[in-house]
Amino acid sequence: MARFGKNFRRRASRVRYGMRSKSFSKPRLSIFRSERHIYAQIIDDACGKTLCSSSTLDKSLKKIGKTSNCEAAKKVGAAIAAKAIKAGIKEVVFDRGGYNYHGRVKILAEGARSGGLLF
Repeated sequence: MARFGKNFRRRASRVRYGMRSKSFSKPRLSIFRSERHIYAQIIDDACGKTLCSSSTLDKSLKKIGKTSNCEAAKKVGAAIAAKAIKAGIKEVVFDRGGYNYHGRVKILAEGARSGGLLF
C-alpha cells in the first residue's frame, strides 16, 4: 500500500472497518487491482487465513489474452466463485478496498454473483 496515496488508504480502512463491524462471521472477498492484472481472494478474518484465490495470472486463465480489461475481470470473478463454492463458501462480504465500485471491480463482482456467490 505504499504506492497509494493517503486518501486511498483512508478510504480502504473506512470500507474495511464498516464491513468487519457488520458481518465478522462471513469471509470477505478482497480485491486488488493493478495496471496489468486483477486479483481476488477470499479471506477468513477469524483465523486470518486465505481460503481461496484467483487472478489473471492463474494457469487456467492464461488463455484469456489481455489481462487488464473487463472481460478478464469477469472471468476472474467466475473463477473465484467456482473455487469458493467448491470449498463450501456460499456467502461472502465484498471488500472493494479503496477502489471505486466501477469498471473492472464492478465487473468482477458481477462475475462472482453470476458464478453463485451471495453478497
